[in-house]
Amino acid sequence: MSPSGNFPLLIVASFLIVAVFVLLAIFAAPLSPHNVADINLLARFRPPVFLGGTWDYPLGTDRLGRDMLSLILRGIQISLTIAAVGTICGAIFGTTLGLLSGWVGGLLDNLVGILVDFQATIPNLILILALVTIMPEANFVAFVIIMAMYGWDRYARLARAIALNAKNQPYVQAQQVIGASAFRIVTRSVLPNFMAVLLVTMSLSFPQTILLETTLSFLGIGIQPPDTSLGVLIGEGRGQLYNAPWVVLLPASVILLATISISMLGDWARDRVGVD
Repeated sequence: MSPSGNFPLLIVASFLIVAVFVLLAIFAAPLSPHNVADINLLARFRPPVFLGGTWDYPLGTDRLGRDMLSLILRGIQISLTIAAVGTICGAIFGTTLGLLSGWVGGLLDNLVGILVDFQATIPNLILILALVTIMPEANFVAFVIIMAMYGWDRYARLARAIALNAKNQPYVQAQQVIGASAFRIVTRSVLPNFMAVLLVTMSLSFPQTILLETTLSFLGIGIQPPDTSLGVLIGEGRGQLYNAPWVVLLPASVILLATISISMLGDWARDRVGVD
């Protein structure tokens, strides 16, 4: 991909796609023509407008006669919210542990190192399935916690390396000499230098988190009815792939567009910042 100016065309397109999805997630309720819980068995498997359907159901209906447009808007809202909040919480948790580990050292550094190694040696899906089994209820908060546990170790490793390097820097040693507290040094001097790398890492992790939430929902251990997500829609519609393909292809297309667009933005930002 050859750049065209400072912002390549594909990057601009990716940014616009992500912006549209964010707006759809924010305004999902007012944009929905029907309630996601409304069932109309007389309108089962109505095709989308572009396949000969009517504007009563612009994107068709599913096996229960629910409006696919309303379901997809709600799915975008739920899936993106869980992935975003989970990614942010995981970044905060991992970064905090990493900074403390690198700055304090000693026993704390060893304990965090053991946790990071434990996370790295166990496949994420197995660990997450184990967490699902001990969760009392598969609700929004539970899945935010699960998403936060996914990938926190990469933030911890990065933050630890930043903290270890910063301890030997003259600007940090100068602040220690004049009596600045460790908290002030870390939050005012070390953390700001880490923010660019942190944001790029989050942008690269976010698509993986979306796919993880989709996978869990597809397997039936994600968001439960009457609510929905993009993964739930794909899981519910997989049996109608031949007679009503839109119930699977439409939410799958949203996931594909969102993950590719965010990944491209993350790759571009990584190249600009110089993160390996």
